[in-house]
Amino acid sequence: MSRAASRHTWSNRWAFILVTMGSAVGLGNIWRFPYLAGDSGGSVFVLMYLVCVAVIGLPLLMAEILIGRRGRGNPVAAMLNTAEEAGRSPWWAALGWTGVVGALLILSYYSVVAGWIADYLFQAVTGARAETAAVAAEGFTALTSDPLRMMFWHTVFMILSVGVVARGVVSGIEAANKIMMPSLFLILFLLMLYGAWVGDMPSAVHFLFDFKVEAITPRVVIEGVGQAFFSLSLGMGAIMAYGSYLDRNTGIGGTCLWVAGANTLVGLLSGLAIFSLTYGYGLSPSEGPGLILKTLPLVFSHMPGGRVFGALFFLFVLFAAWTSSISLVEPFVSWLTERLGIHRVKAALVTGVPVWLLGLAVCLSFNHWSDVTIFGRDLFKALEDLTTKLMMPLSGLAIAIYVGWMMGRAVVSDEIRLTHRRFALWFGVLRYVVPIGIVMVFFHVLGLLK
Repeated sequence: MSRAASRHTWSNRWAFILVTMGSAVGLGNIWRFPYLAGDSGGSVFVLMYLVCVAVIGLPLLMAEILIGRRGRGNPVAAMLNTAEEAGRSPWWAALGWTGVVGALLILSYYSVVAGWIADYLFQAVTGARAETAAVAAEGFTALTSDPLRMMFWHTVFMILSVGVVARGVVSGIEAANKIMMPSLFLILFLLMLYGAWVGDMPSAVHFLFDFKVEAITPRVVIEGVGQAFFSLSLGMGAIMAYGSYLDRNTGIGGTCLWVAGANTLVGLLSGLAIFSLTYGYGLSPSEGPGLILKTLPLVFSHMPGGRVFGALFFLFVLFAAWTSSISLVEPFVSWLTERLGIHRVKAALVTGVPVWLLGLAVCLSFNHWSDVTIFGRDLFKALEDLTTKLMMPLSGLAIAIYVGWMMGRAVVSDEIRLTHRRFALWFGVLRYVVPIGIVMVFFHVLGLLK
């Protein structure tokens, strides 16, 4: 029996688009995008992010799906299968492992941040208020200073994420995304309308879209590349794993345009909604990782219907985080079930428990273990930098080299199925532009390029 015949597939093209959007649309768009924009000059960061998505993110998204579908297996197996077909070294499987391990490391701190969101959702539903900016800031500090409170919500979120994956590809992952993704877009649309009504939308538009090319710095470029990888779930095995369940009749190019477009749109619309409210209430956009948790509770406490819209907002963010976390669990679960024959429920538990334990350490890094550092960074920041600025871009570089130079042009063309002109453009960008762009970023990180 062939690999394709023995493997589950998504119900249809739109199911795949929804689950891939679910992987891509997450905290990277709603939590990370606004705070990076606030810290990195607003429109300058947005411009670099858009360029990086178009020039680096989209070509790599297509390449990852291509490997997954061609290899018809978990990321490690997909790399082995395609390497064998191309007559390449089996050591290329290390690229699959890099993605799998990176996904689990990301989930360890991602779940902690999602736990913050769950806590704020609970507060919004129960009517908690932040009457002043000081009270709102103190609320976030109180949360991060309380390890048991953080650990509780981190645990709840991990149970939710592992539980969906344990149910299976179609009945678990696909079914959850079919409900949560449309709900997410509906809630975002309502929040956008509300931000335009009670907030300062012109200031938000100016902050995000008044592009000033002369203000671009190497740091902003690096942040833009990192955000493009993070927001599109690139280099972490998730997209490769999802691609392995894609049937041969679905076009990769058009599907990826939908995913990248929707992902970028959610980030921009979230930024407009958040910054319109931030500016409308005279608050600063430069609040770092705690931006939405330090500023928005104050906004919701003073606006008409704030309790309802506050609950909707945090529900929206939690849905986005949940759909993404599911995709971070799946790569290792699929390896355990396919390689070792472990039942999916047990495999989900084996995957979730170590990640949960590492997440407990991340919770402590905000309080009791705050003086414990790795290369001058606390555990949370060390994991974020390791994954977004090193592992994910390195994986992306390796994927570009592998698909562009190792798999063989005929095989890649057969799988990607673009017109001759479009294939030549995409293949050329993947082979030359993507690697050069990522290498230049690494040169800057290493201090070799100023």
